[in-house]
Amino acid sequence: MTQTTNKTGVIERISGPAVIAHGTYGMKMFDIVRVGNERLVGEIIRLEGDTAFVQVYEDTSGLTVGEPVVTTGLPLSVELGPGMLNGIYDGIQRPLDKIREASGDFIARGIEVSSLDRTKKWSFTPTVKAGDEVSGSSILGTVPEFSFVHKILTPPDKKGRIREIVDAGEYTIDDVIATLEDGTQLRLAHYWPVRAPRPVALKKDPSLPFLTGMRILDVLFPLVMGGAAAIPGPFGSGKTVTQQSVAKYGNADIVVYVGCGERGNEMTDVLVEFPELEDPKTGGPLMHRTILIANTSNMPVAAREASVYTGITLAEYFRDQGYSVSLMADSTSRWAEALREISSRLEEMPAEEGYPPYLSARLAAFYERAGAVRTLAGEDGAVSVIGAVSPAGGDMSEPVTQATLRITGAFWRLDAGLARRRHFPAINWNGSYSLFTPILDSWYRQNVGSDYPELRQRIGNILQQEASLQEVVQLVGPDALQDNERLVIEAGRMLRQDFLQQNGFDPVDASASMPKNYGLMKMMLKFYDSAMQALQSGSTIDEIIQNPVIERLSRARYTPEDQFEAYRDSVLNDLDTTFKGVRA
Repeated sequence: MTQTTNKTGVIERISGPAVIAHGTYGMKMFDIVRVGNERLVGEIIRLEGDTAFVQVYEDTSGLTVGEPVVTTGLPLSVELGPGMLNGIYDGIQRPLDKIREASGDFIARGIEVSSLDRTKKWSFTPTVKAGDEVSGSSILGTVPEFSFVHKILTPPDKKGRIREIVDAGEYTIDDVIATLEDGTQLRLAHYWPVRAPRPVALKKDPSLPFLTGMRILDVLFPLVMGGAAAIPGPFGSGKTVTQQSVAKYGNADIVVYVGCGERGNEMTDVLVEFPELEDPKTGGPLMHRTILIANTSNMPVAAREASVYTGITLAEYFRDQGYSVSLMADSTSRWAEALREISSRLEEMPAEEGYPPYLSARLAAFYERAGAVRTLAGEDGAVSVIGAVSPAGGDMSEPVTQATLRITGAFWRLDAGLARRRHFPAINWNGSYSLFTPILDSWYRQNVGSDYPELRQRIGNILQQEASLQEVVQLVGPDALQDNERLVIEAGRMLRQDFLQQNGFDPVDASASMPKNYGLMKMMLKFYDSAMQALQSGSTIDEIIQNPVIERLSRARYTPEDQFEAYRDSVLNDLDTTFKGVRA
């Protein structure tokens, strides 16, 4: 890189990851710079006259005043192309396996490695020809990657008529595959700045559900394809486990998992377990359609702040190919803490609990990049964002949780009490909500059952009634309740234990389809209605609770999908007759 006098500054002050340099005329906001003699990676986040404020993405130990700061003239960008799937990156898209090869088990400062493999040859098949007009995100051709068809895109800011394009064959990501009439050369990969949303032709109204395989979410608190959801919960309540389950069983084509400031042991579990998970869609490794971004709590805070932008940009790239992508951000609280630390080092005026005043704006800008879209090339794609929130001490009134609550459409609140009782997923059905439920009712009626919304509403009502009655039981005991109230408690218990609860270690119960969920709902409510009729005919609640059909209902969730329909019909038939023999 040629260094000119107006593109090189000198370090004037160092405060943790924040470096202040003077003599920086000619540098631009959000330029990537190389800091010090070790050429540490940093980003300009404020300019005042000839003074630049730089956040450094690496440990600044050993930096001294007077060392140079050199701009690259480019914003923080990621390289987008074949080879990202099955990849594990740090917060600024440096592959951890290549870093290990270059520096050993510990990341050396100032290390420079390529984001994508520059020697591997990919089998490229063009889908356009010379003379065709291409615009931003147009598909130039395809490359097979595992069981996935990777579509090679024109950069969003390029367009024109193709002058020449290569024939089908083997090419590296640096080979020129097409040239436009204005001389622009196109390759298998291109760069895009992470802080700039990739442009789209249209943001579509959500109409399809993002199915997670978890009954409590898919039935009571659904998320739309292209929607945003938050999973707040205290330590140990299962945020990471829930996100991993959604990543594995969700109906997205591509998964991007961002471990943002998580504890090293949790991130290690993810890095060890994900490569071993089997993809229920293909039977192959789940990593073949997954990208992991690992940024643990002991890594520099600036890289933590950048990691979520890196993740959402990778997700938007696959969205522009016409795929549905799920982005797991674990956790946005650690990201907000990084913002707070950088803000304090820059001596900005703090707001509530020390967070910067622009916290809500930054969170909103991130979550707003989710959505179902029509791409510039006419493809339909979607990015669904699921962000974990880790409120200190489980305080749901703290700023990050409250700001996220105002932005996202689904709020899946985790409960430490449920987790301690081994109820997983430990999502509190009385403290969660979804704004997408009415949007999806027509889809559920057409694709699951015409009475599905009514059944879901009845289940919600029973759970609310049971929660109210449990408060009475805590005060005066169960003997003070009427038989019909005890039946509500029994039905609520069955719904909690045999419907909302799932066994993630059981190959059958770990994930459930919507037809199976619908069948379970029908059985549970049929039991409640039949038992209520039996009570009105003179039966006692004890006779009803002892009926063997309850055992069959509790085993229903462990019935394989291919056997479930026959099992459901058998239980419904039993419920039609079982209480007729109960003494009136």
